[in-house]
Amino acid sequence: MLAASTTAQQSAINYSEFDLDNGLHVILHEDHGTPIVCVSVMYHVGSKNEDPTRRGFAHFFEHLLFEGSEHIDRGEFSKHVEKAGGVLNANTTADRTYYYEVLPSNQLELGLWLESERMLHAKVDQKGVDTQREVVKEERRQRYENQPYGTILLEALDHAYTTHPYKWPTIGFMEDLNAATEADYQAFYKRFYVPNNAVLVIAGDIDPVKAREQVTRYFAGIPRGAAVAQPQVVDPGPTAETRAVIHDRIQLPAVVLSYRIPPTGSADFYAVELVNRLLSGGNSSRLNRALKDQQQKAIATGAFSLPFEQGGLAILYAIANMGVDAQALETAMDNEVRRIQSEGVPKAEFDKLLAQLEMEHVNDRSRIAGIASDLARCHMLLGDTKLVNTEMDRYLALSPADLKRAAQQYFKPDARVVLHYLPASQKQP
Repeated sequence: MLAASTTAQQSAINYSEFDLDNGLHVILHEDHGTPIVCVSVMYHVGSKNEDPTRRGFAHFFEHLLFEGSEHIDRGEFSKHVEKAGGVLNANTTADRTYYYEVLPSNQLELGLWLESERMLHAKVDQKGVDTQREVVKEERRQRYENQPYGTILLEALDHAYTTHPYKWPTIGFMEDLNAATEADYQAFYKRFYVPNNAVLVIAGDIDPVKAREQVTRYFAGIPRGAAVAQPQVVDPGPTAETRAVIHDRIQLPAVVLSYRIPPTGSADFYAVELVNRLLSGGNSSRLNRALKDQQQKAIATGAFSLPFEQGGLAILYAIANMGVDAQALETAMDNEVRRIQSEGVPKAEFDKLLAQLEMEHVNDRSRIAGIASDLARCHMLLGDTKLVNTEMDRYLALSPADLKRAAQQYFKPDARVVLHYLPASQKQP
């Protein structure tokens, strides 16, 4: 009951929202606890919106749009924020791209100016493309190509989807970026970086009336773009178990199990998310306790969800201990899933799970940047800003029986992808 009591004690996030005539949706959250403000813009464009011959564009733009603008010299974008005592960053998923600055509250106009420049006047030219292409190449090498087990996500996506653009990772592929012309990049910018495909969130130490006036001044003159339609691709997913062996530069085998799950925000998504947390949330989680502590078959385990807008993945993984083969590891992982499917979840373990989740939720709400991000996510990806205050209720409404049912329905062995990672030395010539 800790989770429920914590929820009851937490203050609701108050906000107001409105639309400009150009389609930009604006959300304002007033909080005078600290003299800072977060200015953020979320664009409804991610890797799923890309041309199959131009994979990686959404993530590439996350880098490219720090190059500068018509009124910001190349390389000076970040310096404006840093000189004002602020921080900034951006991130991309399969469904959206998100930019934000956290600044002293007397620098609100700086954040608005920077984001309006990014939306209307960004430098999208060959010089910037060439510079950022090298940055992305290095990121791909460090995160995926030169990292042990680094291709797990890439392989899981590729095998789990057949026709949907979720099939490729947000990092994309360098051959597509290399093949693209300056005109390709400019067309992507003009198509997706428009006010009617974005939500602007201002959270922190603000006067909402004044903030609204400032938003109008900086953004109302930006022209509306053509309507952006999200892709509607029907991808039924695996109808039978799909298996593959990946030989990699590793010393110990690993097993990766991928299951298709419902869209983020749907009723069953929350139950699936709790199943994953049950399997991997902390030292006392099911996979960790059984495979590492008791059986000593693994040196690392985990489970996580990819909360995609049009249907995601639950991914379970384990890295074998010395002398343990991949099949023995897979069997041990399957046994833990079957335990949930057959025995369910004890009430005490379920309550502990909810308490952990609620504590994470409270911690996220302690940061203005976290509140801003959640407001944007709820509006854009869940379709209702009000969920910023009520989404946790969807978890709290679940019961142990819901987790058992979700495990039975979505973690099916006959509709999953199984990857065995083996040392390259074991590959047959």
